[in-house]
Amino acid sequence: MADRKTFVLVHGAWHGGWCWRRVADLLEAKGHKVYAPTLTGVGDRAHLLDARTDLSTHIADIVNLIKWEGLAGIVLCGHSYGGFVVSGVAEQAADKIHSIVFLDAFLPQDGERMVDVTSPHSRALMEPLIARGETVMAPIPAAVFRVNERDQAWVDSQCTPHPLASMAEPIRLTGARERIAKKAYIRASAYPSPSFDAAAERARADKTWRSYALPCGHNVMLDMPEKLAEILLEVA
Repeated sequence: MADRKTFVLVHGAWHGGWCWRRVADLLEAKGHKVYAPTLTGVGDRAHLLDARTDLSTHIADIVNLIKWEGLAGIVLCGHSYGGFVVSGVAEQAADKIHSIVFLDAFLPQDGERMVDVTSPHSRALMEPLIARGETVMAPIPAAVFRVNERDQAWVDSQCTPHPLASMAEPIRLTGARERIAKKAYIRASAYPSPSFDAAAERARADKTWRSYALPCGHNVMLDMPEKLAEILLEVA
């Protein structure tokens, strides 16, 4: 298949590769290759969680996938916390990335931590845990993220505690993300978030980015998988 694309889909906090199944099925049905790895310490890799599991660990998860699978020309998509991860991946593997997509995701600047840029509500939950030296943060209920009602109980049953070190480690960026030719930001407009509104506005103000808005909750891959697959193919 001459126009076959390769997608690497990176989930957000508390989730795992499981959340991408609907989108992956749609893309694979069209003949494309899809990788939806689970980051260390969550989901089906929850048994690997320890106090050392940080943002660098998660960046290495994806960089190593790209390296050992021999991937090139990929469409790299990060959801929510995954925006930190894919930004870090771009620093190490930009030559392998054809397009980068931020799906209702953080768009960090150099030196920022997730705890610095998340919502005031989430920050109020995270900071005391970090100060006490806790290792993990329990999942935030799916209803808070405006996940569609049909999927809320399932998502709550699937989510696992997330390593706090990954939320407290500053990211180091030199601009590799911005040098990727094809960039897109997708905002889930039914989920209120000043952080993601600001990220979407930054993307809209930069002509090198494509911008989209979808009328759904934060977990776009569950609420509107068909439309998300369509956008990913368009960006590719």
